[in-house]
Amino acid sequence: MDNSTASPRIATLASALAAGDRAALSEFWRALTEQGAPLIEPIVGDLDYSLVTFVWRAAGEGTAPAVVSALPGRDTTDPMEHLAGTDVWHRTYRVRNDTRESYQFAIGGEHVTDPLNPRQHVFPDDDEVGFKGWASSVLEGPQAPPQRWSLARPEVPAGAISLKRITSAVLARDYRVWVYTPPGYSPDAGPYGYAVFLDGGFYLDVAHATQALDNLTADRLISPLVAVFVSSAYDPTRQRDLACHVPFEQFLTQELLAWVRARYRLTDDPSRSALVGCSLGGLMVAFVGLHHPGLFGNILCQSAYFGWRPKAEPEDGWIIRQYRDRPGLPLRFFMDVGRLETDVGTWEPGFGNFLAAARHMRDVLLAKGYPVHYHEFSGAHNPMNWPDTLPLGLIALLGTPAARAKTGPSPA
Repeated sequence: MDNSTASPRIATLASALAAGDRAALSEFWRALTEQGAPLIEPIVGDLDYSLVTFVWRAAGEGTAPAVVSALPGRDTTDPMEHLAGTDVWHRTYRVRNDTRESYQFAIGGEHVTDPLNPRQHVFPDDDEVGFKGWASSVLEGPQAPPQRWSLARPEVPAGAISLKRITSAVLARDYRVWVYTPPGYSPDAGPYGYAVFLDGGFYLDVAHATQALDNLTADRLISPLVAVFVSSAYDPTRQRDLACHVPFEQFLTQELLAWVRARYRLTDDPSRSALVGCSLGGLMVAFVGLHHPGLFGNILCQSAYFGWRPKAEPEDGWIIRQYRDRPGLPLRFFMDVGRLETDVGTWEPGFGNFLAAARHMRDVLLAKGYPVHYHEFSGAHNPMNWPDTLPLGLIALLGTPAARAKTGPSPA
């Protein structure tokens, strides 16, 4: 990422002002207000990248705004440059054209959205655990992938979602569990395929999983299935539970599945079931799959923390070694990861380059003979892209025969 690249629009404005054209400044703001921010400008001779310039309006040198983003491959707060004699502050990055990413501005100790950009991404509050959400602005490059299945369609029938609470004896606590049944669900039909999502509240509120399930079912890309969304990304025990915690594995595979099977007609065929997780949850689903291929035949990992290691272990990438050193299992994988996930801050010990770790995991799985669908997106470690890649994984692993025939396993 070249942060010193100059924006042609800013350079043109500076030249016009230096030549005495004071109207150029008001014209710059008028055009930017109409067109929206950030500025996206082509690079001559480069079809893959553009110059993206973030702009903040404030008079005076003392403002010192900054861009908060992960565009350099890690979370950064990059100071903006002041165009002398104006109220223009700017910062330019060289960005892939297919990027979709969030950003904010740091102003006076607070993080705020871009007033010139109507596109926002919202983390909602979770009142039950006291989590306060936030909003970020959205950068979409000129070739950002279309959001084909993650947006609600008025004409598509919606499945039903219900919140339950399950008491785990092994963990001595209650868990929120949301159960999705597809349109037309009948206990007399089936048995139904199913998917279990870790960080379930997150997948519902932020990753738009039920919209994807509704749309994929309507498009006949997947058969109607039951989805179980477990717990929340903001639950106080999440970091413990998802770090390959054996008692939580027991809750999932014994207590939870027994509860769900007693109430919904689910298949016994592991090839029609999937376990889904992102980040630390992506690590956990790979861990559970290692021990229970007879329950879950499909493992869907989104930006998984494959570089994780137990605190007592000296070497990163513990789960990768488990798959490397054991005989192959009847599992199929879908993995995605962002090209900007190269230096992710984590609360758990392990390698923070999620991109390198995912590529390593992919290579190990392929060498062991596992079917692997692997996808890289242009973004960082946040949910901007997971709603778009989740449907790809559901199609690849649980799709109808016709849909799966079009998405064969691939190493890259």
